[in-house]
Amino acid sequence: MSTFKAPKGTYDLKPPTSAVYLAVREAIAEPLRRAGYGYIETPGFEQVELFSRGVGESTDIVTKEMYTLTTRGGDQLALRPEGTASVLRAALEANLHKDGNLPVKLWYSGSYYRYERPQKGRYRHFSQVGAEAIGAEDPALDAELIILAVDAYRSLGLKNFRLLLNSLGDQECRPVYRAALQDFLRGLDLDEDTRRRVEINPLRVLDDKREAVQKQLVGAPLFRDHLCEACKEYHERVRELLTAAGIAFEDDPKLVRGLDYYTRTTFEFVHDGLGSQSAVGGGGRYDGLSEMIGGPALPSVGWALGVDRTVLALEAEGIELDLPVPTEVYAVPLGEEARRVLFGVVTELRRAGLAADFAYGGKGLKNAMKSANRSGARFALVAGERDLAEGVLQLKDLESGEQTPVALDAVVDELRARHG
Repeated sequence: MSTFKAPKGTYDLKPPTSAVYLAVREAIAEPLRRAGYGYIETPGFEQVELFSRGVGESTDIVTKEMYTLTTRGGDQLALRPEGTASVLRAALEANLHKDGNLPVKLWYSGSYYRYERPQKGRYRHFSQVGAEAIGAEDPALDAELIILAVDAYRSLGLKNFRLLLNSLGDQECRPVYRAALQDFLRGLDLDEDTRRRVEINPLRVLDDKREAVQKQLVGAPLFRDHLCEACKEYHERVRELLTAAGIAFEDDPKLVRGLDYYTRTTFEFVHDGLGSQSAVGGGGRYDGLSEMIGGPALPSVGWALGVDRTVLALEAEGIELDLPVPTEVYAVPLGEEARRVLFGVVTELRRAGLAADFAYGGKGLKNAMKSANRSGARFALVAGERDLAEGVLQLKDLESGEQTPVALDAVVDELRARHG
């Protein structure tokens, strides 16, 4: 047994569970492809400043959770704690916003890293699928992304998820709300770190999960009461588009999420079967992020959905996905000549689109048939010297036990026909 184990707060994806994760990623990605989003992949680490500027100096992600390292050349790097800043950096670096019509639509999938206290649904290494629409300010774009996420969840069969919706205003109305919130928060009994946060970014205090803080937030001023007319109109348009598309949502005036770059539309998906770690995904509009990281004004919107928590949500609802079988045909050779012939047949079957495997290692008939049954295959192909002399293979249905000879040159077509 190996003396090494996966680091604390991480996990290994292994068959058969890994097939569920792959199916979830594919289900989330499929609506995005249909809506014109192209795939992008960024490095697993970036310059620390990218996240400290974009995500926010006062966020827990930057101050407490980010993995940082110093290279031999003295560069300060961080393992990516989220995807938006990296994707926007890559788009700016490649000048994608200059290549054609805006918005630039991108989707991505990958691993992210945060130093958190591990528990079910919260890991130090986790998987997300995300989408970003860069360079356009349009409530229809906000609604589009939310609808695509809902469609992805529905395609997986999920029902017990809820969409929480809020607006965080813009550069006109946010300062007014910030001042009102600070006045309220300064009168509360808060610890020194939280008081410091009140002065740097008071919205972060609303996101504090501690019960002692939440109790004091009753009666706090709400953003919806301080929105300017433009933000009110924008938010109402998003709500109208969602309603017209049959998307149910709940207005949550305290929803701020854990990143500083959000403006206007902010949303979160929660699942009622996951306990304290109920958020399965979320996002919003981030109209000023491009300028924060040195780019031009590019109003944008996006989201990230957690693959890990989506899998937990499926388990909570008792949903088993209809996954493709890993093996449909299992070949069992009896003798060296049969090994040569059947290996060629297996290669043909795979090229014909069937999942086929082979009894490697020179197993006898009994052990090879046990392997065939364990593989989950529907059919076994068995061949010995006599079969080859007659130009046939024995095709055995592992469900019914029925076995029939099939001409060697017709076996691929026969299995394709039975496969349907």
